[in-house]
Amino acid sequence: MSLQVVIPAFIILIASLSFHEAAHAWAADRLGDPTARRLGRLTLNPIAHVDLIGTVIFPLVGMMSGLPLIGWAKPVPVDVRNLHAPRRDFAMVALAGPVSNLVLALGAGLLLKAGGGLVPDGGATTLTSALALAVFLNVLLAVFNLLPVPPLDGGNVLAGIVPEAVAQMIDRVRPYGFFLLYALLLLGVLDLFVWPIQRFLGTWLL
Repeated sequence: MSLQVVIPAFIILIASLSFHEAAHAWAADRLGDPTARRLGRLTLNPIAHVDLIGTVIFPLVGMMSGLPLIGWAKPVPVDVRNLHAPRRDFAMVALAGPVSNLVLALGAGLLLKAGGGLVPDGGATTLTSALALAVFLNVLLAVFNLLPVPPLDGGNVLAGIVPEAVAQMIDRVRPYGFFLLYALLLLGVLDLFVWPIQRFLGTWLL
C-alpha cells in the first residue's frame, strides 16, 4: 500500500480495534464482571487497548510490505467467576467484539450511501474513501475474529456453546492458536473462508 492508503487505513484500524475491545469490556461489565471497567478498558481511548507490537508494528509492516502478519490488541481481562453463567456469558463477551465491528461497518456503509448523492459525477472524495475503507476493515476484523480458532473470539464463542468435554479440548489448543492460525494462513486455508465472506458482506454494505 502507498502511504496515502496506509495512513488512513491505520487510523481506521486503531479506532476499530479500540471499539472492538471496548465492546468486550462493556459486555463483560453488563454480564456481571467489572474487571475490565475497573482497569480502564471500558473506553474508546486507543491508549488503553493498543499493543505496541501487535497493534502498531505488525499492522504497519504488513500494510507496507504485504507480509502475512497477524496483529492483535491488548486482550480484555475477564474474570469468569463474576459472570452469571460463566460459559454462556463468556461466549457473549467474545461475540460482542466482532458484532461491534459489524455495527461500525453497517454505520459506515449507511453514511456512504446517504452521502453518495453529494459526490459530483460519482467522483471519490477523502470522506467516501475513508468510509469505504472502514467498511472493508471492519468486515474483515469481524469475519477473521469469528474463525473458530482460539484465542480468536470465534474460538471463545465455540467453547461456550459446545459440551464441556469439547470446550476443554478447545482450551488445550489455545496455547498453540497463533501457530495454527499462521499455518492456516500460509497454507491458503483462510483464503477459502475469510475473503469470500468479507467480499460478499463488504459488497452488500457498499
